[in-house]
Amino acid sequence: MATFVETFESLKGEMKKLGLSYDEALFEKVTKGLGPALYNNDANKVSCSDDAELDTVRKNFIEGKLGMSDNGNTAIKKVCETMGSSNRNKYRAIFYYLLVKELGAENKY
Repeated sequence: MATFVETFESLKGEMKKLGLSYDEALFEKVTKGLGPALYNNDANKVSCSDDAELDTVRKNFIEGKLGMSDNGNTAIKKVCETMGSSNRNKYRAIFYYLLVKELGAENKY
């Protein structure tokens, strides 16, 4: 199993490939918050075409973790667009980081 540092470095590379600028300290906190899901090949990705999964992201992350309900669906849609429909590797750490930024919830970390 890869270490957190190796996985985080890989995710930073993905951010650069997507042309996204990011706050490394915040991105690291969001990534650490994923816990063991970070290392599971299925759980570490988000499918924007799966409505049930997006509903789970809204309920568990936006409402549960961030304590927000307003604009959840709008933010998810925007992040899906930002990451691109042809991108099959929408890593959960990046997805959640972009949601945090989109919702202005940086203070939750």
